[in-house]
Amino acid sequence: MLPTENSATEMQNADPDTGNGVLAIETRGFNLWYGTFQAVFDVNFQVKQGIITALIGPSGCGKSTLLRSINRITERLGYVRTTGSIDVLGKDILDDDVEIAQLRKQVGMVFQRPNPLPISIRNNILFGHRLHMPESKKMSKADQDGIVEGALREVLLWDQVKDRLDHDAIRLSLEEQQKLCIARLLPVKPAVILMDEPCSALDPKATEAVEELLWELRGEYTILIVTHNMAQARRASDECAFMLLGKMMEHTATEKMFVTPEMKETADYIEGRYG
Repeated sequence: MLPTENSATEMQNADPDTGNGVLAIETRGFNLWYGTFQAVFDVNFQVKQGIITALIGPSGCGKSTLLRSINRITERLGYVRTTGSIDVLGKDILDDDVEIAQLRKQVGMVFQRPNPLPISIRNNILFGHRLHMPESKKMSKADQDGIVEGALREVLLWDQVKDRLDHDAIRLSLEEQQKLCIARLLPVKPAVILMDEPCSALDPKATEAVEELLWELRGEYTILIVTHNMAQARRASDECAFMLLGKMMEHTATEKMFVTPEMKETADYIEGRYG
């Protein structure tokens, strides 16, 4: 089993600038195959708690595969095979005793294109809470209203939608939909939020709004974001990791990677020579 909610809360409360030596995610010798094709090679990767880590690299380099392995989405494909380990909150999530539902409560996922449920804004927020916390079905309407307002305020969306909570969520703008998808994760108190190019469908103004939101969430949540946007990686992360051909090439403080990368391949990618 994964650590308790209290353990996750202790991690969230640690100093985001130091991490207090605590890791939210650690892979050791992780390999992944799609059938006979190996997509990820012997990846050793550490994500500190409470900060934003960007994962960059050219298309097909394995970064989205690695991201999706951290909450075991890749297992939906029957021809996927892995070796090595992935620790989340100090527990190897590939162990047989890990419950997928519990894992996805602790590790939320935000996709490239917003995917709000075709129900009201209010019920989108309450959906995950009801799914993961059965006792919430017995909560009073006032308590549920508090959960909805709290989550929407946390993603800076409350003022825009407070008078439209019963409206269909798919009527929101793309920016509002993506914020809602993030808000939908928060009532179950995840320790980690994974984001797979969350701004790729958004215009520059909406992208800026989502990046501002990431900094608001930083510290309370550990965020791992895949992005092809080098400017976004530099603006919106504390640390940056570069993957190439399924291998982890370099991982360091974001400013250091963009100013003085250690590897020629990293410099070539950042400077747009390929990818």
